[in-house]
Parts: sequence; C-alpha cells; structure tokens
Amino acid sequence: MSEKHFISDLLIDFVEYIEIERGRSQKTAQNYHHYLQRLVEFSDDIEVEKIDDDLVRKWRLWLARFEDDYGQPLSKSTQSYHLIALRSFLKYCAKRNLKVLGIDRVELPKTQRKQITSLTPEELQKLIEQPDISKEQGLRDRAILELLFSSGLRVSELANLNKEHLNLKTREFMVRGKGQKDRPIFISERAADWIKQYLDIRKDNLNPLFIRYSGSKETVNNGEFQRLNPRSIQRLVKNCALKAGITKKVSPHTLRHSFATDLLMNGADLRSVQELLGHSNISTTQIYTHVTNPHLKKVHQKFHDSNHDEET
Repeated sequence: MSEKHFISDLLIDFVEYIEIERGRSQKTAQNYHHYLQRLVEFSDDIEVEKIDDDLVRKWRLWLARFEDDYGQPLSKSTQSYHLIALRSFLKYCAKRNLKVLGIDRVELPKTQRKQITSLTPEELQKLIEQPDISKEQGLRDRAILELLFSSGLRVSELANLNKEHLNLKTREFMVRGKGQKDRPIFISERAADWIKQYLDIRKDNLNPLFIRYSGSKETVNNGEFQRLNPRSIQRLVKNCALKAGITKKVSPHTLRHSFATDLLMNGADLRSVQELLGHSNISTTQIYTHVTNPHLKKVHQKFHDSNHDEET
C-alpha cells in the first residue's frame, strides 16, 4: 500500500526548503505557509496527489469571494500570491517524485500593471530640504532622505544598515536584500557628505547607522532597541512631503521609484537598473517603461523622424 502524503504533512518541510535551499526570506516563507494553510483548511487537508484542476478552480473562486473579519476582499495581487505559493509547493512535491498536478495547470489571474509615483526634481528638492538640520535629529532625517534617493534602497534595507557597512570614501557598499541576495550600492558625493555630517555629531557608540531619539534612558545603550525602524522612516518621509506641500502620496518607496526613473531618463539601460534595484526578474523592473516610453518617443521624434523628413 503506497504512502499517503497530505498537504499538511509536507507543509513544514516545504517552508524550510524555500527558506534554506531556495534562499527566500523568512517573511516570504511565513507568507507561503499562511497561504497554503488556507488551502489546507479549504480542502480539508487532502492528499497532494488529489489536487486537481477542479480543486484549483474552486479555490480560485473561494479566494475571489473571500472577505476578512472587516469585510475586506483579497486584492488581485494577494490572490496571485496564494496561487504562486501553490505552484511553488507543487514544484517541490514533484522534486520529491510525487505525482502531482503540473504547475502549468495553475494559471495566475491577470493583474493590472502597478502605477508608480515618482517625484519631479523640484518636488525632490523641496522634500529633502524639510528637516531642521540645526538639530541632530534633523541631520539624521536629511541623511536618510538623501540616501534613499541616491541609493534606491528599500526601507527595510536602509533601516538594517550599521555604521561599519558604509564606506564613505569609495561611496559604495554591499547590502543583503530580498531572497538573501547581496548587491552593490553606490551613493552620490552629496549623500555621503550628509551621512558624514550626521555621524560626526553622534556622541554614542551605537552600531545602527540611523537611531531614534526617544525611549527610556535605561535602554539608550541597547543598539537594536535604538535602531530606527522602517515604520518610523515611512512616517518621516510622509511628514516631510506634507510640509513640502507635495500632494502625491509619498513613501520611501517613492524615492526608490524616483531613483530608478532618474536613471532611466538619463540613459541607463533596464538591465543595469534591475541590478541596482535588486530585482530578481526583469519583468519587475519593466513597471518603469510606461514612464520612460513617452520620453523615448520624444527622443525618437527629435532625432529620427525630423532628420528623416529633411532628407526626403
């Protein structure tokens, strides 16, 4: 009698596999576990060999109709993540020589292309000038804004930086991003100068590059406690944007978008931008093409169409 393999039996091994062998982040592994646990509950934990087209179809319908405790439905992208997790799980099962549904049978729903927001040079200048640089906290905030735009770092990557990570002379360093992948980061001379100004007035011996200026005195020497967290950085950027009178919704990711858009508008190729942003797939970087395409059209009209008309 052949051994039965239920979804729940393989779930923990699968989560450990994607984190350890596939190099996915702990957060991604947790999310996959959460999504597939919903499949366990939906299917009453059937054998993996019995996952078929009909079950997938019914689960997709269930996801589309799902509402949380507040009556909120799942977004199209979140529904996709559930199905991406299932495809990854089926692929893992196939590697274990289990007869399971082919991943090509699990189609992902069509999602609208993300609309990105970036800042104009004028808006960017107004934003970074908001912190009060006469104070240590204001110098910190200015250094954060300069570094976000100069580097294209994710907010979590920036929050995790320690002082020894940076080389302000060469203005380059390595950062570990999504999927535990390392990539080089390059920063401008201006950003390096603001970081140096901030570090020069720091009187502490704490390790984090950016620290918070609130909390009990008993914990002031606890470096990790004093580290500025991503949520605080998001509030900082949002508040500076409001003070600057910027009506767009501005977040640290807006500065990352502005970094990428600036590179592309000044002639950088998509592959290079992909590497600088740490995107594992070029399709992720292609969200910027709708921003650069109008610019390219103008270049084409100016340097190609007009010349052609003159020659004819």
